[in-house]
Amino acid sequence: MAAMREPTFLILTALAGGPRHGYGIVQDVAVLSEQRVTLLPGTLYTALDRLTAEGLVEPDREETVDGRRRRYFRLTSEGHAALGAEASRLRQLATAAEARLRAFRPGTA
Repeated sequence: MAAMREPTFLILTALAGGPRHGYGIVQDVAVLSEQRVTLLPGTLYTALDRLTAEGLVEPDREETVDGRRRRYFRLTSEGHAALGAEASRLRQLATAAEARLRAFRPGTA
């Protein structure tokens, strides 16, 4: 499996907390990324359409609030597995980087 792009990883991470509507996903991604990643609505819904086609997310429900339609999405079991696999891959990379940083201290070589 290819590595996930950061926005995809963050969208799936946001949905791992339960069904979210588009604006809720945008807010969660901003918080999770410490404001480094800002999703625009067009980018978000293009990604959600792709993730739906890949079977990683699915529509949950729709509701109307203040005359505006909110579409909610949720993680599928395949999405849960893909997010877990990517988290594990990133953890392994971070562990390798930390080990090398501990082993090599500038000025000690």
